[in-house]
Amino acid sequence: MSEFDPATTEAAVATYQSAIGVFTPLLHEVRELSKKKPDATLSASKVKLVNNVLDDLLAIVKSEPEGKYLERLEDDDLPQVSDALMMMAQFNAALDAFNKRYHRYVKVRFERQHRWITVEQVAEWEAENQSTDGEEVD
Repeated sequence: MSEFDPATTEAAVATYQSAIGVFTPLLHEVRELSKKKPDATLSASKVKLVNNVLDDLLAIVKSEPEGKYLERLEDDDLPQVSDALMMMAQFNAALDAFNKRYHRYVKVRFERQHRWITVEQVAEWEAENQSTDGEEVD
């Protein structure tokens, strides 16, 4: 087992980074709506917008330990704002766990940096280590 287990993929990180910028403001808006009218029903267009983002997020967090609790909003029976907020809060927790699991402070060459731990990055680091291990030192 490598010091970099577990690792995710570059594609999952790219999805995370693009979706989090849309998800965070959506979550904020649903929270604000919930404060004003928690029992109000979300419109079909709002549910569709939220589900488009949740679908992208499900692609990366469904296989994570927290993923078994996640699902998109019902679009046949439109949810109340408070129900949508609860589901989105679960997604937010799963995204926080994804970030903590795969975005770590690691030593790269001679300095420590926050880096995403991806299988592609780990392979690159291992290749660099193998090439420097075989070099002669004067």
